Amino acid sequence: MTPLPETLSAPLVVEFPFTRSLGPVQSAFLTGLRERAVLGVRTQAGEVLVPPVEYDPATADELRDLVEVGATGTVTTWAWNPEPRRGQPLATPFAWVLVRLDGADTALLHALDAPSAEAVRTGLRVRIRWAAERSGAITDIACFEPYDGDGSDSDPAAEPVPHTGAFEDPVTGIVAPARLDYTYSPGRAQTRYLHALTERRTVGERCPSCAKVYVPPRGACPTCGVATTDQVEVGPRGTVTTFCIVNIKARNAEIEVPYVYAHIALDGAGLALHGRIAGIPYDQVRMGLRVEPVWSEDGRYPDHYRPAGEPDADYDTYKELM
Repeated sequence: MTPLPETLSAPLVVEFPFTRSLGPVQSAFLTGLRERAVLGVRTQAGEVLVPPVEYDPATADELRDLVEVGATGTVTTWAWNPEPRRGQPLATPFAWVLVRLDGADTALLHALDAPSAEAVRTGLRVRIRWAAERSGAITDIACFEPYDGDGSDSDPAAEPVPHTGAFEDPVTGIVAPARLDYTYSPGRAQTRYLHALTERRTVGERCPSCAKVYVPPRGACPTCGVATTDQVEVGPRGTVTTFCIVNIKARNAEIEVPYVYAHIALDGAGLALHGRIAGIPYDQVRMGLRVEPVWSEDGRYPDHYRPAGEPDADYDTYKELM
């Protein structure tokens, strides 16, 4: 029996900034937070929505009737977070809470700074703890904190106050960072594939039913639903089937734009994989171009593909792999 290769795993991070412009309601809401004011919007049915939305969720009518609600409120539900993660509002254990602010009919999700889970309950009265420095973002609310005030500055039955939504230097756009940290384990099939790459070999697996060779292998044929255990070495050369020209530089990437990213059908493979094309002007890359791998400095994977110096492949030889 052939021994199984060591199963690999590695920490991975997917991170990108999401930039969006704001409509008049969202702009007023975030600018209001910068000025320590919480704005909601009133629907035609009379409900006050906090956070506000641009359109009525029930009727889809445009909403513009802004009102200011209180900075105190009531916890409607909660969940304890014993191990805060990177980028969360607090570095110490806290509760995620939905808070219905005084004057609002809906609840706002944020963090509650509480000493323990036992100190949190539905119905708990809380107030906003404002951030010391505010820029017009939801993080201008640093968190909520339990509130045992005398009632002079809080009233659950208080009516919201009409607001024009007008501020000096309004916030018109935001950049929301998105990040996912996780550990990836490729499984047996892709582990064999990765081990082969360290030997500068590209190995796929053939489906015993339809005979298609999958590269990278998946352990099973997605079409036939059967296990793929027959290993097949493919390439190293291949054919460009389709491609695109990249004109936007990726964050933290050392590759200068423009460059070409292509689907490459390696010789003997049943479908194309993707890779970068270099060693040729970007405007000379074409369908049918024959290419070969250029390995990374450590020899662990193909860094990119370059022209192989062969005549272009005939369209009929790769049309089913596009």
